[in-house]
Amino acid sequence: MRIVVGIKWVPNTQAVRFDPETGTLIRKGVPSIVNPHDLPAVEAALRLREKTGGEVIAISMAPPPAVKGLELVLGMGVDRAILVTDRAFAGADTWATSYVLSHAIRKIAAEIGEVDLAIFGHETIDSSTSHVQAQVASWLDWPYLYYVKRVEPVGGKLLRVWRELEDYEEEYEVETPAVLSIAIKAFKPRPVSLSSKLRAKLEKRVLTWTNADLKLDPRCVGLKGSPTIVAKTIDMPEVPRKKEVYRPKDGKDAARWIIAKMVHDEKLREVLKGLVGGEL
Repeated sequence: MRIVVGIKWVPNTQAVRFDPETGTLIRKGVPSIVNPHDLPAVEAALRLREKTGGEVIAISMAPPPAVKGLELVLGMGVDRAILVTDRAFAGADTWATSYVLSHAIRKIAAEIGEVDLAIFGHETIDSSTSHVQAQVASWLDWPYLYYVKRVEPVGGKLLRVWRELEDYEEEYEVETPAVLSIAIKAFKPRPVSLSSKLRAKLEKRVLTWTNADLKLDPRCVGLKGSPTIVAKTIDMPEVPRKKEVYRPKDGKDAARWIIAKMVHDEKLREVLKGLVGGEL
């Protein structure tokens, strides 16, 4: 089985800043990391490879420094990695990003070998849209499952996939090729092996593809190919906090204190007072 796992190189902060002119993310001066929610996806891919054989290929559409992130997942045991990078791809929204990634997956299938599965993390800490996975599946016309918590090979082209929703679990049989989105914390990522990381670097197992390789219409990628328009950005000031500490006698006492602080509607206070007992 050949598995492609997508990772994103993200700012190491949730306090992201945007360029007011273009509406795009400002990366300069902000240290970056592999998106933490992508690491369970890498782990899921590695565990599946251990059961079926084959290889795991990590892919990232990002600026050149993202090679460090790809080296990190190579240290986890990924077989090889591809950095898709080009100035033409800069400023892409999820639509344009998924378009590039889907074509990169097609190129892998054409030049390296058939791709059986594409796996992504649930969301990214810098945008939290969860759009790219579904959009890649749409471009490729592959089945797609999200909130995946477990995946097992059945045989042939079939996988058994479990996904967890709010209060119940669903089980599917999915025919590959397919796209899966792994639920947050569904798999505990294995540690990085320094020897594996160094060996991958020495063997130059990170390929770099630009638009000269993918040959995509510049009007369909990057900022030009992004239908999303950021009309306005607003810097929200920090909300002042009183930082009060209350040590309740018991649960009811805690409920009374919280309600007294939060509820100002008199009719609602009367209803809640009857539920917790006593005065508010």
